[in-house]
Amino acid sequence: MDINRNAPVVVELDITVDAPLETVWNLHTDIDAWPKWNADITRAHLRGELKAGAAFDWETAGLAITSTVAEVSPMGRIAWGGPAHGIDGIHVWTFEATEAGVVVRTRESWDGEPVLADPAGMHAALEGSLRTWLDELKSVAERGTGTSTR
Repeated sequence: MDINRNAPVVVELDITVDAPLETVWNLHTDIDAWPKWNADITRAHLRGELKAGAAFDWETAGLAITSTVAEVSPMGRIAWGGPAHGIDGIHVWTFEATEAGVVVRTRESWDGEPVLADPAGMHAALEGSLRTWLDELKSVAERGTGTSTR
């Protein structure tokens, strides 16, 4: 699965995290624990096991979202997507261990009527949300205070 590169909103960001790959991966993929370290997410619950086809429910910016996992490659890549409030979102995360640390890359596309009505505003909202997510993931992983048990 890849993002929709033709969507009106596409955001691609990365960050280097000075922590072990396993720590970063486990924090990010422990969906139920997202609200414990990501202030933008107020609720998150994975229905069952983390694998392709699994759904999870979460809330961010006051929006209740249900996403479906499209692929999981342990310690390397996770992708999910689905419609939410008229927005068709596709989100891909990759994790690469390097000498400098773990490079976490996030790519997300948004399409749909709400996006077409305000592409600049939607781009700014998505970029801000993803920057916060990456910054908080980095902060928690580097402190070694993650709550994940995965």
